[in-house]
Amino acid sequence: MGGFLLRRLITFVPTFIGVSIVSFFFIRLLPGDPIILMAGERGMSDERYAQLAAQFGYDQPLVMQYWDYVTGILHGDLGTSFRTKRPVWDEFFALFPATVELSLCAMVFAVLIGLPAGIVAAVHRGKWPDQALMSSALVGYSMPIFWWALLLIILFSGILGWTPVSGRISLLYYFPDATGFMLIDSLRSGQSGAFASAVQHLILPTIVLGTIPLAVIARQTRSAMLEVLGEDYVRTARAKGLSPARVNGLHALRNAMIPVVTVIGLSVGTLLAGAILTETIFSWPGIGKWMVESINGRDYTSVQGGLLMIALIVMLVNLAVDVTYGLINPKVRKG
Repeated sequence: MGGFLLRRLITFVPTFIGVSIVSFFFIRLLPGDPIILMAGERGMSDERYAQLAAQFGYDQPLVMQYWDYVTGILHGDLGTSFRTKRPVWDEFFALFPATVELSLCAMVFAVLIGLPAGIVAAVHRGKWPDQALMSSALVGYSMPIFWWALLLIILFSGILGWTPVSGRISLLYYFPDATGFMLIDSLRSGQSGAFASAVQHLILPTIVLGTIPLAVIARQTRSAMLEVLGEDYVRTARAKGLSPARVNGLHALRNAMIPVVTVIGLSVGTLLAGAILTETIFSWPGIGKWMVESINGRDYTSVQGGLLMIALIVMLVNLAVDVTYGLINPKVRKG
């Protein structure tokens, strides 16, 4: 197991270097000068421009700028945002709980619906439940997030008035942001209606963000279940007279969960990518919305640091999935 884990950790190095190169150079391909954007409509003199360029290191060659950037990372410094004048590290972890809360709710929503949907589709292979569920999963996977979000807002917020349009909680409530997780903080506040308001604000973003992982989990569960249901031990269990629920739930599902767990772990990257659009549409104050604002403001330091931290989180989750998969299936460790 030690060698298996070591091999996975070694792959971190080139991946991390590649992400740092992409995040550093690609942001600079976007049109617009961050120093000019800082000045706004007031403009600035050539002397002031040169002074700010030297202050942020933009007067150096790109190779030197990248070297300073990597050196800072090795010392645990992601730089300082020139939009907010705050360390990128502090900004990221101040907003990260909001993204984690939304992503966890979206994943729970995807698993609670996608897993049973895949099981039902596999058990009724070729029949109308299978066709209806898999067609719905295909539609959900193919649906653009921004379009799906706007449809739900128009229906549930505009026409029916059941859910709020944006934000994390109503402006009627105010309490200390102790943990960064609105559900926990609203529950601890003791204010009547605060927790219900936080839940209402979570409903639409959770559905929008969880739709694609739901479709993937449903299709993968169906595929894994169909493969397992044809095994000899499942046919033996049926021949013994065990109930369909026991055969499908105990014997088939337990063995089919190995690839499903892998897909669930790998969906973290999908959630973080989808959170950028979802948080922007619903004005959710998380990492995704912060990244969009940083890109629009040409805040190179924030974009670089944000991409690097997101990549690190995805790699750590994938490592955890690989280790879990290796514990479940020893053949993976030997491969």
